[in-house]
Amino acid sequence: MPKPRTISLPDARRLWLRAQRLDTAEPFGVGAGATRAAIEHLGYVQIDTINVIERAHHHILWSRIPAYARGDLVQAQSVEKSVFEYWAHALAYIPARDYRHHMAAMRAHRETPSAWFRDIDAGELRTMLGRIRREGALSIRDIDGDVLVDKTHPWASRKPSKRVLQHGFFGGQLTVSARAGMVKTYELTDRHFGWPPRPRIATEGQTLDYLLDRAIRAQGVISIDSACYMDAPRKKAMAALIEARVRRRLLVPVTIEGLKPHWVTPEALSEALPETDAVHLLSPFDPLVIQRTRLEQFFGHAHRFEAYVPAAKRRYGYFGLPVLVGDRVAAIIDTKADRANRTLLIQQWSWIDAPRDGDQARIEAALGRFEAFQFGP
Repeated sequence: MPKPRTISLPDARRLWLRAQRLDTAEPFGVGAGATRAAIEHLGYVQIDTINVIERAHHHILWSRIPAYARGDLVQAQSVEKSVFEYWAHALAYIPARDYRHHMAAMRAHRETPSAWFRDIDAGELRTMLGRIRREGALSIRDIDGDVLVDKTHPWASRKPSKRVLQHGFFGGQLTVSARAGMVKTYELTDRHFGWPPRPRIATEGQTLDYLLDRAIRAQGVISIDSACYMDAPRKKAMAALIEARVRRRLLVPVTIEGLKPHWVTPEALSEALPETDAVHLLSPFDPLVIQRTRLEQFFGHAHRFEAYVPAAKRRYGYFGLPVLVGDRVAAIIDTKADRANRTLLIQQWSWIDAPRDGDQARIEAALGRFEAFQFGP
């Protein structure tokens, strides 16, 4: 077995930034093809409902595609059908090439629905699928005639049909063929993708390989925790897979200043890691930020998402954006889109790292680019 190599924390940060494609300009090019390439490289891009500024999925893509346009994601999802929506650690855009690795979760939902869907009669879903087969893709806004009920959850709907659509979505019979804001249009999965034949469901071993490959590609330097984020039941099997790859010299164990064991590919260790001076205003749901413990270990910043924290207890504001300057989390800026006046409001600016010469001017320039993106096409 290879002996662990020691790498510095700055090098570990640069490996992660390189893997996230945050250390270079236009790493994926431009246009709809760049959107597909970015999602395929990252593995998934999280969707979130909060729209105090641009929603998270668009923000994440813009951070890596400076010329990103929202229509590029529409093209990928609804025209090229190269990405689809499903559950990663949260609802996300996922490459269509990876669909087979999510089919086991769909089958599990069909066989044993969660409590939220357990009272839906099989006949209700058959009726909904039949209606979509006859009439074409439907959104909840297209469905009239429901007997309205009281909401049992803030994200619920008074229309019972919404849960039926979601039930079919999680079971894989339906897919989201289009999205307007947070309004989803559902289509029969086979018809949307032009199947049959359907992809062959991946085995658990194949899915473990896929999850590890995804982590290596998007994280650069990995741990068992980072490869199994929000997926603790797979940790034991993931540890065995990593060990097998180490024996085959496909992964190298590394020690990073007292952290738990990490691993990298031999190729990553041989890459030059030049310093970067790029400035990024990151979404709280960005892949670099969402694994909070990992972010703190690598960057020394314990980010807290404060939208659900009482106002009096917030430190950085309702929707603070971590500001990456080179390989430092330099500041947290709480912003809000004033859509009526097409202006980005700065609610609060908090320095995390002592500002260096030029930091403020470069961050202000990045805010200008972000404002243009907020109110652009």
